[in-house]
Amino acid sequence: QPQFVESGGGLVTPGESLRLSCTASGFPLDVHTIGWFRQAPGKEREGVSCISKGGRTKYEDSVKGRFTVSRDNAKNTVYLQMNNLKPEDTAVYYCAAILTFNSDSPNCPHGMMNYWGKGTLVTVSS
Repeated sequence: QPQFVESGGGLVTPGESLRLSCTASGFPLDVHTIGWFRQAPGKEREGVSCISKGGRTKYEDSVKGRFTVSRDNAKNTVYLQMNNLKPEDTAVYYCAAILTFNSDSPNCPHGMMNYWGKGTLVTVSS
């Protein structure tokens, strides 16, 4: 049974950092493009970042320069380093994977992701 498990969320004050992890089991991470998404209370889920099989990355404008996505295929794990967190970053964060064959573009279309984690809550509050 393929699974994707996020961890690393928590409560932090503005300006602090968190690192989220997302570990896959039951499927090989190295043939998937991985996306991080988030859903704030009362809002729709939005894309945050995407990393291709080869490590090419893309970020949503509001997190550029603050968030960094990386992957360790040997550990079947993807990370999201979040620095200088702001209250507007408060959300449930999800990772998702899409099987990718020939492309190495960091494209993570929300409606086409094959596997989703259950999410981890990040709360940024003073």
